[in-house]
Amino acid sequence: MSCNYAEGLSPYEHKGILGVPEKFEPIDKFNKKCDLLAQLLNQSKHVVIHTGAGISTSAGIPDFRGPNGVWTLEKKGKKPSINVSFADAKPTKTHLILKKLIECKKVHYIVSQNIDGLHLKSGLARKYLSELHGNMFVDECNLCKRQFVRSAPVETVGKKCSGVPCAADHVRGRPCRGRLFDGVLDWEHSLPENDLLMAEWHSSIADLSICLGTTLQIIPSGNLPLETIKYGGKLVICNLQPTKHDNKADLIINYYVDEVLERVMNILGIQVPDYSENDNPMKLAACSIVDWTIARKDVLALEKIFKAKCKGVKKKRILIKKRNSDVNGISGDSNIDDKTKIIKLEAKDVPSDSVTENGIEQIKVENDADEQNISNHVVK
Repeated sequence: MSCNYAEGLSPYEHKGILGVPEKFEPIDKFNKKCDLLAQLLNQSKHVVIHTGAGISTSAGIPDFRGPNGVWTLEKKGKKPSINVSFADAKPTKTHLILKKLIECKKVHYIVSQNIDGLHLKSGLARKYLSELHGNMFVDECNLCKRQFVRSAPVETVGKKCSGVPCAADHVRGRPCRGRLFDGVLDWEHSLPENDLLMAEWHSSIADLSICLGTTLQIIPSGNLPLETIKYGGKLVICNLQPTKHDNKADLIINYYVDEVLERVMNILGIQVPDYSENDNPMKLAACSIVDWTIARKDVLALEKIFKAKCKGVKKKRILIKKRNSDVNGISGDSNIDDKTKIIKLEAKDVPSDSVTENGIEQIKVENDADEQNISNHVVK
């Protein structure tokens, strides 16, 4: 069952703020905000989506910090009543819409904290996806670092050896002496280097980042959308609970992500696709080798774009938006009213190659005053 993933992680006390009540927009405000989101998608040149556990709940996979989340209930000595296995779970409407928006070039990259494999099952190409915390359906070689799709979810958590030899010879024509390990990170593990690089660079060059189904409490994953703001882009958050970065967002929509994206698709005039098992590479993995490694050429190409746009550019200050605006400072023409901003802090300039240093912890909750007061935030 999907809860076994949480049970398989090492004990960890600092899991963030749990069980904050959910909030739902009135229907008129919901429609207005969806109109604005569709407008932003049409006007933006490089859009990055940041996904969390909230986009998979409609597939029967419980989230972690929601009112009925795994860790919220764990604190009460309970378990979720709905718990679909990773093997049986199918991509949600959100997963399928995101793949379609990639195909339509309305969205250009997806950064995921999820390990459930639903982005992979939807047929989304590896070129458009960073999986920062791993994938239950992917093994990784300990030597060459190539990744391969599994036909069934891994039975272990925390980068444990399966004993299976690396399959690199089937992909590149020469053997590797490595062994395959599960690719699911535990609390103390560093994020996969290329996934993190691609996520940071895409977030930096984006003029729009959209966060879906995440409270953004985990770092460095939860702070990546701020790179968009630092380089002059906009931030949209769609989540039922308040998030750590609500007061930095340009637009917040408190509603079910599936319904938000379905409404946006209707506004854009794009048909919502159905799920097809033929798009699921796990089916192919049952009889052949499916490589899931980020292509080196894609990393180099993005690095060139990132350096051209961001190298030597002074990052902007992160600003707090007023909380009393219906659409958080975005008017009908999607311009942000600078008079509604208050300077919060000055972003530090960090060398672009610093993210490759060892020791960047995966799934580390940032304990600052902003997060500690998350339950007291006035959600826009």
